[in-house]
Amino acid sequence: MTDHNWIDALPPLLITIDGPAGAGKTTVSRTLARCLGFRYIDTGALYRGIALTALERGVAADDPDGLEALCRELRIDVVCRENGFGLLVNGRDVSGLIRTPEITMMASAASAQPVVRAFLLRVQRELGAAQKAVFEGRDMGTVVFPEADIKFFLDADPTVRAKRRFAEMPPGASLEAVADQISRRDKADRTRAVAPLQPAADAITVDSTDLSIGQVVDLLCDHIRRRFAPGRR
Repeated sequence: MTDHNWIDALPPLLITIDGPAGAGKTTVSRTLARCLGFRYIDTGALYRGIALTALERGVAADDPDGLEALCRELRIDVVCRENGFGLLVNGRDVSGLIRTPEITMMASAASAQPVVRAFLLRVQRELGAAQKAVFEGRDMGTVVFPEADIKFFLDADPTVRAKRRFAEMPPGASLEAVADQISRRDKADRTRAVAPLQPAADAITVDSTDLSIGQVVDLLCDHIRRRFAPGRR
């Protein structure tokens, strides 16, 4: 993207990008936000912050009372950095502690609890009040921001998603284990009773299976430009 004139003319927008693990949401969302000069909010990290705290305090994912008590004591803050997204829990920077497989599965299980979702719904909406933000997650366009200015749902073939996630793993990981983890995460996210993973009715679905990150970002920018840039509709 070389023409920034249309970007400078954009109104404040709230953009959501939902989708399953390995679809490229994080890199696409972060890159899109940087191109637009918007904030990038990784909402999955918020759930991971709760999961980490629950594991450290011995609170089970299927203990709603324990999770509710835990949430009452939490203060979650986000920091937008040049190299990514920072998460603070009660003032402690936990950004480097929340990307393990154990935290991933704990976050998926805890996210099914209404008490956790209610707590983070308030946090996320407070973060979105200023607009000019790209929110990445799994229910951003369906539950958290149903009135978002533009919604995207990013997906890809499960085999491709597993290979992408495997490439990010440290030495010693196996592709089969990563594929199994993604499959179990998909099933948990798509079948949970509360806010299951699915595209919003008015979301623009993008299949990233055969697209590079740059191609996906250009495609999203084209949709945004045609809808919101003055004189470009």
